[in-house]
Amino acid sequence: MKVRTSVKKLCRDCKIIRRHRVVRVLCKKDPKHKQRQG
Repeated sequence: MKVRTSVKKLCRDCKIIRRHRVVRVLCKKDPKHKQRQG
């Protein structure tokens, strides 16, 4: 899980999700792409 100020989709399979005001990026194809805004 990477913590970044700006999160972006790193590939086509990444999904942007908002949970309790926290923006996250999840990716089933490449789990290294997981990010959250912090």
